[in-house]
Amino acid sequence: MNVTLTINGLETHASFNNDEVESLHKPLLKQLAEKQKQLHRRLVVFLAAPPGTGKSTLVAFWEHLCQQDSTLPAIQALPMDGFHHYNEYLLANNLKQHKGAPQTFNVKKLALALQDLHKPESHWPQYCRNLHDPVENAIAVQAPVVVVEGNWLLLNQPEWQALRELCDYSVFISAAPEMLSERLIRRKMRGGLSRQQAEAFFQATDGPNVRCVLENSQPADMLLRMDEQGGYHLS
Repeated sequence: MNVTLTINGLETHASFNNDEVESLHKPLLKQLAEKQKQLHRRLVVFLAAPPGTGKSTLVAFWEHLCQQDSTLPAIQALPMDGFHHYNEYLLANNLKQHKGAPQTFNVKKLALALQDLHKPESHWPQYCRNLHDPVENAIAVQAPVVVVEGNWLLLNQPEWQALRELCDYSVFISAAPEMLSERLIRRKMRGGLSRQQAEAFFQATDGPNVRCVLENSQPADMLLRMDEQGGYHLS
């Protein structure tokens, strides 16, 4: 299945195996719909995974599937990027060069926003790629099922562990580190970096984040594994 998805305001072309769609993605979405009906309130799902596993594309694809199939629930993607500390804070605390690492996120603010999701009307911040800062209340939360996606949602550290109580269901994507390294290096090269620059960025930033997520995340309710072709499988 070839689809065009809108992610962070940009069109992205993606391809998913039809058998995978029918055997994995649609059954999962129907399972989430059933859980939401049982709760009689908004269902909050965590999708946690290391960089390079296609989290944003996957959730956008789930949104697409639900829009195309009336038997599937209405879902909404909520990226975690809007909970970065502002650049002013990062600069003042010598964290700017580590942006994207766990300590550069405002976890208390994220916890309050997750609690707020149980209200009929709530809002969510969005990370602005032009400002390189969050924009508060940019996303109106409307769907009965929301998927919060990010690297650190299941991180095995006390401040992050407390978020687990605010989540109804969790999904984690694992992948071979060496495969992710090449995917992330190529991503930076598509953004204009040379191979040498992209490899240096990976060693300094993406690489440590990949290892930390894979080695220090709590077990999820559902574990998926990404293969060499970018497909997903139950693990």
